[in-house]
Amino acid sequence: MTNEGDRKSRFYTCSCFTTDNIFLDEYKLHVRFVSEKQFRLDYQPLLTRLGCVTEQQFVDVLTKISQEVDRRRCVCETSAERTAAIKHMYQPLHPHVYHLQESYLAPKFKQIVEYCRSSGTCEGLVELLEDVGAPRVYRFPVFEKNFCEELVEELEHFEESSAPKGRPNTMNHYGILLNELGFDKGFIIPLRERYLQPLTSLLYPDCGGRCLDSHKAFVVKYDMNEDLDLSYHYDNAEVTLNVSLGKEFTDGNLFFGDMRQVPVSETECTEIEHRVTEGLLHRGQHMHGALPISCGQRWNLIIWMRASQERNKLCPMCNRRPSLVEGDGFADGFTKHPEAQQNDSCALT
Repeated sequence: MTNEGDRKSRFYTCSCFTTDNIFLDEYKLHVRFVSEKQFRLDYQPLLTRLGCVTEQQFVDVLTKISQEVDRRRCVCETSAERTAAIKHMYQPLHPHVYHLQESYLAPKFKQIVEYCRSSGTCEGLVELLEDVGAPRVYRFPVFEKNFCEELVEELEHFEESSAPKGRPNTMNHYGILLNELGFDKGFIIPLRERYLQPLTSLLYPDCGGRCLDSHKAFVVKYDMNEDLDLSYHYDNAEVTLNVSLGKEFTDGNLFFGDMRQVPVSETECTEIEHRVTEGLLHRGQHMHGALPISCGQRWNLIIWMRASQERNKLCPMCNRRPSLVEGDGFADGFTKHPEAQQNDSCALT
């Protein structure tokens, strides 16, 4: 199955997907698992310090890892099965929200995009964006409030349906994969190509902002009886857009540290309020997290935007040259022949 936006290239996953960045929620720890022997050598002392002190607790960790590895190995097949089932059995509440309209976008956002399209400069663009205090993190209005409300209603309607649902990643237990629900072709692809890439081209030319060619889009939900917060992490993306869709909530600010290469001990974090209808744009490798909400419910739209020209050189998740495995749709944004895709528009000038 191929996405509409994938007309020229086939996209791949790095083989590290089944071994690296497995999140142990109970211990707030990302781990790599190749074998039990390797895992015990690498992580048992650390896990002991974190409270995993009995052999049974360690066996429980191994069981959870095994389940996650099995899930990842079957992710293409299970996602395709869910997508087909959703298409067959789910009746949307608001069908129009699946197709991007200019009327959904905030006037300020359209002004910013038009400035970028008219050969604006990075310096001039930054003046149109809100300074949030963290380096190269930018805030701006993205959607109109009534659109956010209708989109959340659609997502809640889907949640309440009997259609199958997959979680976005190992850190978010509650959310929706938007490609499976049918948002890619009519909404996410045009949003990325027509509206977001003009911004990323000026703001992030050094990390693929000029040649974004794929994405992973999903929504996450924070609720008092579900996920409250999100641990410190970086994204499998070159550039990320995070939009607060609603509903009503208190606290739950985001916090940003430094790039992932900087040791945590040398990092100071900046706390940023996340306001409904507004988006935060940042580099995917910029470490960040979300503080717990204290009441209410929050929905966030997350778009991980990827540039194959960048990630083909070095997988951001394992820090090695990617070992390619066939994937579905946009997969994890790797392509097979990076040399053939180089072009002047993607190079720094």
